[in-house]
Amino acid sequence: MRIEDFNGLPADDAAALVRACADIDAWVDAIIARRPYADVDALVLTAEQLSERWTDADVDQALSHHPRIGERATGAGASASAREQAGVDPADAVLADELRAGNTAYEEKFGRIYLVRAKGRSGPELLSLLQERLTHDPATEYGVMVGELREIAVLRVKELFG
Repeated sequence: MRIEDFNGLPADDAAALVRACADIDAWVDAIIARRPYADVDALVLTAEQLSERWTDADVDQALSHHPRIGERATGAGASASAREQAGVDPADAVLADELRAGNTAYEEKFGRIYLVRAKGRSGPELLSLLQERLTHDPATEYGVMVGELREIAVLRVKELFG
């Protein structure tokens, strides 16, 4: 897609594209409201800056649509999530069991799903990161998790044009 095409889309169509990057109403609405963008870099910069304003409720909204690592998504970001988790071999039963156990431990400790930028990372690497993050205190982990969510959102925005 070209930035001119994005700028010219009906608001609902453009919003659907952005929502697949991060399902956060206020973020999507603000990105759409700032059209037209001079170029992709301006859009990406706006997406990054607006992500710095995410509230706890925004983060919760986005997480409610993310699959667990090792699981397949449905909904707006499903195809992006499947591509990003390509490094997790669904035939590796041992890894699947370890990820499932790690996801459960994470959710019990932090009260939300384990979110990590999976793109370009292998299943074992994602498991290792999960195990490392289980050692964090809640405040540290929240900061790491939100950083990962921002990274995912911005990468997906870039991929709309790549």
